[in-house]
Amino acid sequence: MYSGVKHLLISLCLVSMPCFAATTAASKQVEKSSAQQVQPLPIEDVQRFTTAISDVKKYYVEDVSDDKLFDSAIRGMMAGLDPHSTYLDIEDYADLRSVTAGEFGGLGIEIGSEGGYIRIVSPIDDTPAQKAGLKPGDFIIKINNESVQDMDLRDAVEKMRGKPGTTVVLTIFREGEKAPFNVTLTREIIHVKSVKSRMLENGYGYIRISQFQSPTIDDLNAAIAKLKAENNGKDLNGLVLDLRNNPGGLLDSAVAVSDAFLDSSKLGKNDLIVYTKGRMKGSQLEASATPGDLLNGAPIVVLVNEGSASASEIVAGALQDHKRAIIMGTQTFGKGSVQTVLPLDEETAIKITTALYYTPSGRSIQAKGIVPDIEVEMMDVKPDKNAENFSTAIIKEQDLAAHLANGNKEESVTEPKDNGKDGTKVSSDSKKEDTQPLAVTDYQLYEALNLLKGLHAINPNKDAAS
Repeated sequence: MYSGVKHLLISLCLVSMPCFAATTAASKQVEKSSAQQVQPLPIEDVQRFTTAISDVKKYYVEDVSDDKLFDSAIRGMMAGLDPHSTYLDIEDYADLRSVTAGEFGGLGIEIGSEGGYIRIVSPIDDTPAQKAGLKPGDFIIKINNESVQDMDLRDAVEKMRGKPGTTVVLTIFREGEKAPFNVTLTREIIHVKSVKSRMLENGYGYIRISQFQSPTIDDLNAAIAKLKAENNGKDLNGLVLDLRNNPGGLLDSAVAVSDAFLDSSKLGKNDLIVYTKGRMKGSQLEASATPGDLLNGAPIVVLVNEGSASASEIVAGALQDHKRAIIMGTQTFGKGSVQTVLPLDEETAIKITTALYYTPSGRSIQAKGIVPDIEVEMMDVKPDKNAENFSTAIIKEQDLAAHLANGNKEESVTEPKDNGKDGTKVSSDSKKEDTQPLAVTDYQLYEALNLLKGLHAINPNKDAAS
């Protein structure tokens, strides 16, 4: 499905980073293992390389510094391996560290190349790209009116990056649109808030993870505690975990998030969350669940789409394999390789593919992705202009003249007067907020909530709020 697609995984103040194994311990372990097993370089190859360097210095039309030659040599070597292995120069390495910390500059999109053009993998929440309405699968065909056809990804990034407050015009081709259109974006310092949460209805919570960062698991714990507090201190009836357009992030963070919902005491012999296979001993990893479940077994629906990549797929795959959650949405991106950052010195590094990762049941999602249990496309649902008038015109038994009273002595139940358009009671403080039905604002989320209600109705959690 995604063959032939190259992805730029360096932030470069523009894009976000899909999952890589970037722990210091893992890096040192792989580096040590490599040093022990690497074979001496053939003298003939070394001579050929040094001859090429010498010839460039002698005969190239302009003087080239040794730094540039060696940087270019390393960059070319990494690019020749696979689309995800790359050389991180001083600027790139600094950008990468700022991305994983949750702050970087640019537009807030992850991009790749396909068919000679720039393809948007996913926009990040609350960034210029997301606010401008850019979507996964959009193609950037021009940058400031300059065609990007066959342009190197690095060159494209350089043209889109710039000082915060300045603007860039992207020409977008979107499937289903009659013609390309221009979008003007203002560059910003990107502050990525990893976790957002809110109550959908009484007993049903919603958590959105936009990217897996170092503080994500702490933010997730705090979000669930907050949702329980808003639910009168009771356990939730169900949770929607939204991983749509989440391009990934840190492997350790994805493992921790998965573990938050998996109780090893209930998993049997296979308590794996994810495992990796690589050529080097240090690149082989197994991550297992630990006791405890933050939701105490309450049902989970995980929303995914084609913009869900890497670390998002680890979480979705683990929860799906262990039947801990129902995956809903559309097929995910399919980025199933692990990159490890190995410092070359204090200012530069290489990011190299060291392994493929597998779900607990042994599935590799490389170039395939996670297939949802329930496929639900995102739909645009139009609100009924006459919905309010129609609802007031509905006639019930209690509205009929001389209707019989209810046999019970309890007081009759009347509909609350302060109702939102979705039928939920609206407090006086929230009347000014948008009260569009959830089916209109987010159809996939609407379907996820309905599924949770059905699951709770079939098997209610006696400790959860009713």
